[in-house]
Amino acid sequence: MYAVIKTGGKQYRVSPGDLLVVEKLEGEPGAAVAFGDVLMLGDGEAVTVGAPLVDGASVAATLVETRKGEKVKIFKKIRRQGYRRTRGHRQHETVLRVVGITANGAETKWDGVVDMTTKAELDARARGLDFATLNLPWQSKAEKAAAAKAEAPAKPAKAKAAKAVDAAPAVEAAAEAAPKKAAAPKKAAAKKDTSAE
Repeated sequence: MYAVIKTGGKQYRVSPGDLLVVEKLEGEPGAAVAFGDVLMLGDGEAVTVGAPLVDGASVAATLVETRKGEKVKIFKKIRRQGYRRTRGHRQHETVLRVVGITANGAETKWDGVVDMTTKAELDARARGLDFATLNLPWQSKAEKAAAAKAEAPAKPAKAKAAKAVDAAPAVEAAAEAAPKKAAAPKKAAAKKDTSAE
């Protein structure tokens, strides 16, 4: 079964289990979202078209995350005037997992588990990073400090001193081993004074 719903001024064709990206909706991750604006229902060959909405039909979804979309660049130029402006914009969007469609007393549900993995987590895993200890821009200062403390390994102070001590004899040995340049012969007053003669 599938449905065509309207949200954020756009129409989406959804089925149970679909991952849907829509305009920003209010709510925390894991919240249940219901859409009552169902424009059409389809089940195999049977199609029900609303006028404008299908009575008694609704679509249930779970909010996975609210994020910013891809950056759109805005470039303005006035030729021969030296006017160039570049701006960027990232639209807020909400990711939903469709979990069920209800129509005329019949209900179609998705039997899978809603995965709450966000795009930021997937990107971090792809780069081989631990998402729990990442220093993310939207974290509070306390969360950033805790993440930095968890990520920073203990650095022994003695190791640096030992390296400095070990490096000193090596520098001296290198200086002794380097061949010394012969001093350039000083130009003696080889020129004879012609005026004395």
